[in-house]
Amino acid sequence: MTSSDYESISLLPSARRLVTSLRDLGYSFPQAVSDLVDNSIGANATSIEIDLVFEGPDSWLRIVDDGHGMTRSEATEAMRYGAHQKYEDESLGKFGLGLKTASLSQCRRLSIATRRGSRAPRLEARLLDLDRVVEQDSWKILAPKARQIDDRLREPLRSRPGTVVLWEKLDRIFGYKIQWGRHAERALDLLADELRQHIGVFFHRFIDGAIDGRASVRISVNDEVCPPWDPFALTESATECLPAYDFDVETEEGFALVRFQPYVLPPRGLFSSEEAFDRAAGPARWNAQQGLYIYRSNRLIQSGGWCRLRVRDEHLKLARASLDFFPELDTAFEINVAKTRVKLPRPLRSELAESVDELARAAQSRYRNHDKSEDVSTPRGVAQRRQRMESAARSVGELRALRKIAKELQKTDPKLAGMLGW
Repeated sequence: MTSSDYESISLLPSARRLVTSLRDLGYSFPQAVSDLVDNSIGANATSIEIDLVFEGPDSWLRIVDDGHGMTRSEATEAMRYGAHQKYEDESLGKFGLGLKTASLSQCRRLSIATRRGSRAPRLEARLLDLDRVVEQDSWKILAPKARQIDDRLREPLRSRPGTVVLWEKLDRIFGYKIQWGRHAERALDLLADELRQHIGVFFHRFIDGAIDGRASVRISVNDEVCPPWDPFALTESATECLPAYDFDVETEEGFALVRFQPYVLPPRGLFSSEEAFDRAAGPARWNAQQGLYIYRSNRLIQSGGWCRLRVRDEHLKLARASLDFFPELDTAFEINVAKTRVKLPRPLRSELAESVDELARAAQSRYRNHDKSEDVSTPRGVAQRRQRMESAARSVGELRALRKIAKELQKTDPKLAGMLGW
């Protein structure tokens, strides 16, 4: 059987049907923005500014970076679904889909502007309007002329290289029919807070300059810098760094390395401060943050959880471990388009089991031994009692009230105040 025995028929997918379907790949708002941050970091940006601006139904989001920018042809190619792009070994990109799928999962109008160098003769801009694609059922984008480029795209790149991404028609972000209401504005503020926290977690290595040979990256949301969150409390002297293990995982081209680095975090009483303990708890708090932190090219993909190697356990809440791999293992880890989910390769699971068990035993020992030695009648026990009450009061916004009560107790019942740590 040869090709001459058949007639070749080209079948282009319906733009209307496919582009609408691709909006539902499962991105949350922070995950969608993070996919664009990946692109900025891939362009060697050292500054990434994210603006989420409330203007009722005309609200918009903009991401500005100071990366190397794109040429005219690269700007056009970037708007193609499944862009023809060569990814470096440590690139955060993957499928050539992120800019489009992430953006249109949240908005209906995507624009970019880019300048390759500060001396580039012109600013390149491209626009993808979902409503236009649906109406015409055609894979077409627009290239505005210089005088038609939106000022929100133009201004950040007036005298320097970089790329700007603009989202308009934020139909997936607003959950309110009355989009001028105070609830809608408050919802956008909360989204900005959630995004700032998410970026601080998933890009913490880039933000704090922990990657050899790479400058730190400043990322801000509405002019407020995203603080990095270190899952392993490495600045705490009482954090235990256990021996690391390297595992070989087979690929079609040979073997690639996965590194497992376990840590046992300090119990509350051994943290440098109550604030440090609260921060180390993480966004989901202590029990939910135990387990594996899986990094792809130094970018966090999974924040905690045991990948069915163990079950969540109060006695394991001090156990955390980093697991690092690079894009050559994407297929083995079954990473999804949104880069939000991975699956441990079967051979690696069996090899990891013993190392995870070692970590669990060390964490359980530290948890139980510290708990037994915590006699509430000792000065340390009294201090810890006070710290826990203050932590609980702080979490519900009543720390000032608790301190007033303690001050009054010191006057009226000093013995009780002393027993409580005051």
